[in-house]
Amino acid sequence: MQVITNNTIDTVTRYTGVGLGNFDGLHIGHMALINTLISECKLHGLKSVVYTFIKHPDHMLRKALISPLITANEQKTQLLASTELDYLYYEEFDEEYSQLSPDEFIKNILMDKLKIKLAVVGFNYRFGYMGRGDSEYLKRAGKKLGFRVIVMPPVKVNAEIVSSTLIRSYIRRGKIDRVFQLLGRHFSLTGTVVCGRHIGRTLGFPTANILANPEMVIPANGVYITKTRLEGRWLNGITNVGVAPTVRGENIFSIETHLFEYEGDLYGKPIEVCFIQRLRGERKFENIAALKKQVAEDIEETRRYWEVLK
Repeated sequence: MQVITNNTIDTVTRYTGVGLGNFDGLHIGHMALINTLISECKLHGLKSVVYTFIKHPDHMLRKALISPLITANEQKTQLLASTELDYLYYEEFDEEYSQLSPDEFIKNILMDKLKIKLAVVGFNYRFGYMGRGDSEYLKRAGKKLGFRVIVMPPVKVNAEIVSSTLIRSYIRRGKIDRVFQLLGRHFSLTGTVVCGRHIGRTLGFPTANILANPEMVIPANGVYITKTRLEGRWLNGITNVGVAPTVRGENIFSIETHLFEYEGDLYGKPIEVCFIQRLRGERKFENIAALKKQVAEDIEETRRYWEVLK
């Protein structure tokens, strides 16, 4: 798969099929669209392109109401690289771009730049200035200009339409099991291990304090069974998200992971934490001894979880 941007290529030299959308999360609905795109392109001898944005259009259009990310671009690129997609095209959504009319988008981007012969879009896809273009508009244009349009129906799980908004809501509520069903994989955060306050170490459970991407959605405060990727290995562990009210005088938020199978210095190292299951919400204990007892019980429950899977 080749990753291209508006600054690295002017046009694609072969006829293409293009998947259009923001693709935040790359959830099961997005992947159904992308798999349809890839298979149809192979069938008809087209190059497959996912056309999306470096930053969500909300950064330009709704600055005060920007939705946090489910999947950062680096992870999105890695996930799509494991498919048979030919091109991942990241466009810059700036002021000039936001002014493109639906017809200008079709001509300047789809026809001239991407040499489109097939478009695959979601049922609620909109494009052009103020979102004035939709899937029906695109289908009419395709008939005139010589490209086919496939509109994907909504994907439902337990009567709920899968969407990034819905997944974001479940993450914020700590409904990690439900997130897994809708996302098609475990939600994860990537970040760098930074120096914390060594509270976990004083309790006998040393933790890695993670500095996560501030643009990412964060799970609800609480304790989670997690799997952490470190230096190419996946390690079992447990993660606390929140302010640790029992031991901190201030309201300082942190994401701290205790790894079961690792000893050594983690500072400055990049890690990825996958959230598997929520054990409990965060709460304030009567004293440090009560907190230490509960953490030991949480760790034991987590170990039993992984033992069952062996």
